[in-house]
Amino acid sequence: MKFLVRERVFDIGDDYWVEDEQGQKAFLVDGKAMRLRTTFELKDREDNVLYVIRKKLVSMRDTMTIQHNGETVATVRKRVFNPIKDKLIVEFDDGHEWEITGSFFDKEYSINDAGGPVAHISRKWFRVRDTYAVDVNTYRTDSGGNVPLVISVAVCVDAMTDDDGKDGDDADD
Repeated sequence: MKFLVRERVFDIGDDYWVEDEQGQKAFLVDGKAMRLRTTFELKDREDNVLYVIRKKLVSMRDTMTIQHNGETVATVRKRVFNPIKDKLIVEFDDGHEWEITGSFFDKEYSINDAGGPVAHISRKWFRVRDTYAVDVNTYRTDSGGNVPLVISVAVCVDAMTDDDGKDGDDADD
């Protein structure tokens, strides 16, 4: 199932809606302005917080955590430098991992694990600038089919690989 993400362009606090294939608002990415570190809340249409996404203040590599009900369920981090391709890793509290590879700048990347594809993120499907789709393999019954979790990972990738020249730092948040 595809979800349309219109990147934060002019919104104060970096708030934006994620829409489903029918154009209905599915999730709100609520960017928390005036915070010491980059923080987002992924909310459903009823304004319930599903996940809290935060950049770690101190770490050797860019790292963001995804929390549910105050517990960290996943950590997204840049892989140690690889001259062949950029790679991010999603580490889950139960020990399994997702690998994210592709062109982050162009918003053309895939999320995979040992069970196969989790999602494909693409800007190619849209002519509108600052818009991309997250195609989630909802047939999966494990965490790979958890749409809000996959959207949260895409938010992390977007924040960590910000293509406007920033490195995702939040010095002015």
